[in-house]
Amino acid sequence: MPLKRRVPKRGFHNPFKKKYALVNVGQLDVFDAGSDVSPEILHGRGLVRKRSEAVKILGEGTLSKALTVRAHRFSSKAKEKIEGVGGRAESLSHD
Repeated sequence: MPLKRRVPKRGFHNPFKKKYALVNVGQLDVFDAGSDVSPEILHGRGLVRKRSEAVKILGEGTLSKALTVRAHRFSSKAKEKIEGVGGRAESLSHD
């Protein structure tokens, strides 16, 4: 019998799990005030490695400028911080 079948399998690995590129709110402070931030722009700046990855914005750090941020997911803290400085957090649909 092959070794692969003899070795015990551990745990469960979900083949349908969605992976997100994580970007903190503090990293968005490099953009100019009033600018639009989308996953393509984040990829161009090097904050997201793959253009095809879904983007999730997390609430770590501070934001001092009003931005329009488009991403696939937002944490509640990130949405609160973006809207707290006068910006907008717009959710995109992920295929």
